[in-house]
Amino acid sequence: MNSLLKYVIFLFCLSIGFGQNASVSGTVVDTENVAIEFANVVLFSEDESQVLKGTTTDESGYFILPNLEPNTYVIKVSYIGFTEFHQKIVLTGVLDLQTIVLQEASEQLDEISIIAKKPTLKREADRLVFNIENTALVEGTMLQVLKSTPGVLVLGDEITVKNSNPTVYINNRKVNLSADDLNQLLEGSSANAIKSVEVITNPSARYDAESGVVLNIVMSKNLITGYRGSVFSNYTQGVFPRYNAGTNHFFKNDNISFNVNYSFSKSKINRDGDDQVNYLNTSNTTDEIWRSKTNRNTWSETHNLNANFDYFINDKSTLSLSSNALYLPYFKYKIENNTVIRDLNNNVLSRFTADNLSRDNKYNLAFDLAFSHNFEKGNITANAHYTNYNYERNQGVISDFFDSSDNFINSNAFNTDNNQETNILAGKVDYSTPINEHSNFETGVKFSTTTTESDITQFDVDLSSGNETIDPQNSDAFDYDEQILAAYVNYDLSTEKWSLNAGLRMEQTNVEGISPLTNITNTQDYLEWFPNASLQYNFSEDYNVYANYKRSIARPNYANLNPFRFFLNDNYVVSGNPFLVPTFVDHFVIGTSITDYFTFEAYYKNYDGAISEIPRQDNTANIIEYISVNFDKTVEYGFDFITGFDVTDRWSVYAVTSFYNYEEETDFGQGSVTQDQWSNYSELQNDLTLLKDNSLNMSLVLTWVGKNLQGFQTVEDRLVSEFAISKSIFNKKGILSLSVSDLFNMQDFDLATQYQNQFNTQTTDVDNRYVRLGFRYKFGNTKLESNARAIDSEERERLERTDN
Repeated sequence: MNSLLKYVIFLFCLSIGFGQNASVSGTVVDTENVAIEFANVVLFSEDESQVLKGTTTDESGYFILPNLEPNTYVIKVSYIGFTEFHQKIVLTGVLDLQTIVLQEASEQLDEISIIAKKPTLKREADRLVFNIENTALVEGTMLQVLKSTPGVLVLGDEITVKNSNPTVYINNRKVNLSADDLNQLLEGSSANAIKSVEVITNPSARYDAESGVVLNIVMSKNLITGYRGSVFSNYTQGVFPRYNAGTNHFFKNDNISFNVNYSFSKSKINRDGDDQVNYLNTSNTTDEIWRSKTNRNTWSETHNLNANFDYFINDKSTLSLSSNALYLPYFKYKIENNTVIRDLNNNVLSRFTADNLSRDNKYNLAFDLAFSHNFEKGNITANAHYTNYNYERNQGVISDFFDSSDNFINSNAFNTDNNQETNILAGKVDYSTPINEHSNFETGVKFSTTTTESDITQFDVDLSSGNETIDPQNSDAFDYDEQILAAYVNYDLSTEKWSLNAGLRMEQTNVEGISPLTNITNTQDYLEWFPNASLQYNFSEDYNVYANYKRSIARPNYANLNPFRFFLNDNYVVSGNPFLVPTFVDHFVIGTSITDYFTFEAYYKNYDGAISEIPRQDNTANIIEYISVNFDKTVEYGFDFITGFDVTDRWSVYAVTSFYNYEEETDFGQGSVTQDQWSNYSELQNDLTLLKDNSLNMSLVLTWVGKNLQGFQTVEDRLVSEFAISKSIFNKKGILSLSVSDLFNMQDFDLATQYQNQFNTQTTDVDNRYVRLGFRYKFGNTKLESNARAIDSEERERLERTDN
C-alpha cells in the first residue's frame, strides 16, 4: 500500500506543467468579402488523429485559438454550404492567417444535408461505434436505442452482447445498477441527448476486469460557444398507456460547459405467463402436473436526471462534476396467479390462487468528480465516484385453496418487508503519454469499496384477526463488504501495416458477507491478473487480418450472494447463494476485414465457473426455486459475418449473422449433466432519409434469435422488430416521431427445462408490442447548433471520446 500511495502521488505530481503563449488567428469571409459568422474552426494534430481545440468565428468573421504549444498542426474551417478550408501550419509563436476565403459549394443550400440523418456504423480495433445523433432513433428512449444498436440484444430486462451481459457506461463512467434498475433507467430516459453507442467487445486494461463487454453511451455536448435546449413528450400505447416527458439543456462559454437532461415517465406494463411444472416421483416419471396462469402488472413513476458540468481551469486543465440520478417514488407490482394441479390422466386434484401485491420505493444517486490535465505530451485524469442506493419493498401475499370439486378449503397469507442500502466509493488515477508518433503508453490505479446492509422480515398473517407473527425461518439480515484494488499498464502501437494493443491489469479482491441470524459467513480473498491483446496486420487499405484475446471476471453480485429466500407465493421462491465463486472468462477472436464493407470473425469463449440463475424444482415439497449456481463447464464458439454499406446516398444497410454453439455442463449431485445447442443470431437494419430537405427519416431493425441454450433452459425462436420514423417541422425546430415495436408479434419467448429430475416449461407474453408517438421542440441558438452539427462525424467522435 505504501508503494501504491507513492505511485499515486507521483502521477499527481506529473500534472504540473506550463504552456506556451503561441496562437493562431484569422478572419473568415466568402467570395464577396462578407464576413461569415459561426464558422467552425478546428485545430488538429499534424497527422489529424486528434482534435486539439475548436472555436467559432464572431460577427466580423474573426477567430483566435490562444495558448498553444509551438508545433505543427492542421487547421480546418467549415461552414454550411461552403467548401472546407484545410491547411497545415507550423506554429512558432503568434500566427495571423489574415483572410480565409471560403468557396461556395456546388450544390444549392436547400439541397445540402444540413444535419446528418442516417445512423452511421464505424468499426474500430476494439469496438463498434453506432452514431445516431439527429436520427429517428433519438426520438425514443435509451432502451429503444440499445435495441437498435448492432450486436446488442434486449429481451425483457436483460441486455446481452453475444450471450454476455455487458457493463454499461454513460460518458465512460460506469453505471452501478442492478439489471432491473438499469432497465428502468434506460426505459425512462429520453434518447434525445445521445450522440453514439460504443459496443466495446475487447476493452483495454484501462477498464475494470469485470468489463468483458462494454456498452458506452456517449451523450452530446456543446462543442461551440452558446446555448441550446429542447422539450419533449412521448405517448406509448401497449396493453396500457405510458407517458414520458422531459427537457434537455446545453450551455458552453469560454470557461464552462454544462448540460442537464431530465425526464419523467409514468407507466403500467402488463406481463402474462403460462407455466407448467411436472413434479416427478422417485422413478423420475410424472406424478403431478402443476399449470399456472399468471398476470403481472407493474405501475411505476420514474424521475431520471443526468447532468455534467465542466470548468476549464485553463487551456490544459479541466474540472468536471457529473451526476446520474434515478428516483422511483411510486412502484407497484401486482401478480394474480391461478394454479391447477392434475394427475397424469389429466384429472383435477386441486387448485389454488395466489395474489401478490408489492410496493417499492427506491433511488440511486451517483456522483463523479474528475480532474484532467494535458501535458505537452500526455494526459492525467483523476476521478472520484460515489453511489448511494436505497431500496424498500413491502409485499403482501394471500392464497386461497380449493379441492378437486372446486370447493373452498382455506386461505393463508404472509407479508414481507425487505430493505437495502448500498454505498459505493471509488477513486482512480489514469496517466497516458505518447512514446513516439506511432505508440502510446497508459497506466493507472483504482480503489473501490462497496458496503451493503439489508434485512428481510416475513410475517405470517392471521386472516381472522389480522395479527402478524414473525416467521423466523424466512427472516434474516445480511451485511456485505467488498474492496477491490487495481492497477494496470497498457501499450498501443499503430503503423501503416501493424496495429497492436496489449495490456495487463491486476485486481486484488476482498469480500466478506455476514448473515448473523443464520450464522452464514462468506469470505473471499484473491489476487488475479487479466491480460488483453489485439493485433492487426494490414495487407492493403482494403484487406486486413486481426486477432484478439482478453481475460475477464464476473463476480457474484450482492443479490447473488445474499442468502435470503424471497417467496412470491407459497410454491415459488427466489433465493441467493452465499457459496458462489467468481467466473473467469477467456475470449479469443480471429478475423478479417475486406474493404470497408465485409468482416468475418471466428471466436471461442471459455467460462470457468459460469454463474447462471436457473429454476430448480423440489419434487418432494412441490416448490420451484430460482437460484444462482456456478456451472462446472461452459464453452461457446462461433462464426460471424458482418457487412454495412450505403445502397444509395439516402439508404444504408447493416447486417450481421452469427452461427454459434453453446455447451453447458455441471453436476447437481445426481451425476453430471451436459447440454449443447447450435444457434443463429441475425440482424438486419435499414436506415433511410427522404424528401428534398432530408427532413423525413426511417429506421427498420429486424433481429432473429434462433433456438438457443441459457442455463440448461432451451429458448425457442424469436423475431425482434422495431420501426421508427421522424419528420422535422417548424423550420427544423420541431420533430414528430412514431415508432412501432414487435411488428410481427414474435417477440415473446418459450422456455423448456428437462434433465434428470427437472421437467418444466414457461411461456411468457411480454408487453413489448406497442406504438409510440412523440414530439420534440428545440430552442436556443439553433443557428449555432446546426453549424456545430456540420463538423465531420469522425472529427466530432475524436473530440468527444476523451476518457474522464
